[in-house]
Amino acid sequence: MTRLARVLPLCAWWFGVAGAIAASSPPDGSWLATWGAAPQLTEPKNLPPAPGLSDGTLRQTVHVSLGGSRIRVRFSNAFGSAPVEITAAAVAAAGDRGAIHPDSSRPLSFGGQPAVTIAPGGMAISDSVGFELTPLADLAVTVHLGRVSRDVTGHPGARCTSYLQQGGFVSAATLPAPVAIEHWYILSGVEVWAEHPRGVLAILGDSITDGRGSTTDRNRRWPDALARRLQAKPQTAQIGVLNQGIGGNRLLHDGLGPSALARLDRDVLEQSCVQWLIVFEGVNDLGTAPPEAPGEVAQGIIAAYEQIIQRAHVRNIRVYGATITPFGGSFYASPAREANWQAVNHWIRTSGRFDAVIDFAAAVCEPTDPSRLAAPLDCGDHLHLSDKGYETMAAAVDLDLFTR
Repeated sequence: MTRLARVLPLCAWWFGVAGAIAASSPPDGSWLATWGAAPQLTEPKNLPPAPGLSDGTLRQTVHVSLGGSRIRVRFSNAFGSAPVEITAAAVAAAGDRGAIHPDSSRPLSFGGQPAVTIAPGGMAISDSVGFELTPLADLAVTVHLGRVSRDVTGHPGARCTSYLQQGGFVSAATLPAPVAIEHWYILSGVEVWAEHPRGVLAILGDSITDGRGSTTDRNRRWPDALARRLQAKPQTAQIGVLNQGIGGNRLLHDGLGPSALARLDRDVLEQSCVQWLIVFEGVNDLGTAPPEAPGEVAQGIIAAYEQIIQRAHVRNIRVYGATITPFGGSFYASPAREANWQAVNHWIRTSGRFDAVIDFAAAVCEPTDPSRLAAPLDCGDHLHLSDKGYETMAAAVDLDLFTR
């Protein structure tokens, strides 16, 4: 038997390896997602620079929501056409410009082994490791990769700088000559162990949730701002925030990443300890429909919401609907699209189908023209928001939704 433990696609992998993972977990508690990035097939323009990931050390920084004393890490080859070999991996407190605090570095293992091979379409979860992770901290996850798939699973919209170095430097405090890239690859989640878990809020969204328009390396997406608000309130400080936004994502059709309906199970329902879901998708369905599209577009979006609500309720997850923010003046704008937008938002606000409504559209619109973003909150393209706009969105979320 080789030292590389083969990880099969999700169901087969779970039955074969769950026992080893359970054995490495403390008793009497639950795993909670503290950070995540929805995996997708990386498009050519966002692939790793030459010479690529093979025999490379990849150091990636993530900004967590919850803290804890034990953690484990998820890696994904969901869209790979060949196996991905992780030959070594470690976690550490992140420093500046790709550095780590070496005293905090802890190696990761997989079923007791230092390496793992992830089969095409599969995933791997590391064994749990003792690590003092504070809430809202920056965690560095460093891997050395052997063979990799030509089709790379990743998350291009990181709004965070990663560092790629040829050769094996997993435990190095600083990388000798790294290449900076603003994408995540292979890495898809971090979880913490909680003895008295409250639960996790998952957010299903598109580029607005992914943080387009926000400042790189500053964690200024609206889910980041919401995590800070939750941490500041004792009643909600034990709630994790899982940002599952994908730039360009749609409800009904694949685009940049699978449709929201297609990825709901993997990105939300199968995540650890999700108790609440915010659904904030639909603007790309509206904006990519023909400019004079009839009302069937709005009806299709509403039908997708109905499906998401039903599927989440089966898991006892409360589902909160967020109104679609304005896009007047953007490249999506047209009278027919605005009519569909108004119809969808009216349904969100009045149908009673969601467990609660978060009215982002009202919070960020121009008071004299609700079809447009307020100028101070607009990043400049009249569709995505600025850092201030994302703070305003987060402030519009009633924290009592998570204490009832």
